[in-house]
Amino acid sequence: MLRRPVEFAQYLSISYSERLAENDIVASVGSRGDSYDNALVESFNGLYKWELIHQQGPWRGLDDVEFATLEYVDWFNHRRLHGEITNDASYTTPAEYERSFYDQTRTARAVITQ
Repeated sequence: MLRRPVEFAQYLSISYSERLAENDIVASVGSRGDSYDNALVESFNGLYKWELIHQQGPWRGLDDVEFATLEYVDWFNHRRLHGEITNDASYTTPAEYERSFYDQTRTARAVITQ
């Protein structure tokens, strides 16, 4: 009996699954129609539509939307204050939070290597 050859994508899937298992990582892969994996993206997309698309439209064309999106992402990351990314009641920008995280990581590594 002849078997259908395994497609390349299936090899990647097997390799991917094995690598995750080797590192004790649980894959975040949902079933079709499962909203859990997309919750963060859906939340951001809603903000993007509300804060940019609906507030500043109507748009003349795709170029206008693309340039406005670049400005929005810069504003969102460097100037818009967020409260959900901190461990307390303070507000910070994603860029500042990430900078602080890597500063702490660098400091911790320096202490360990001394």
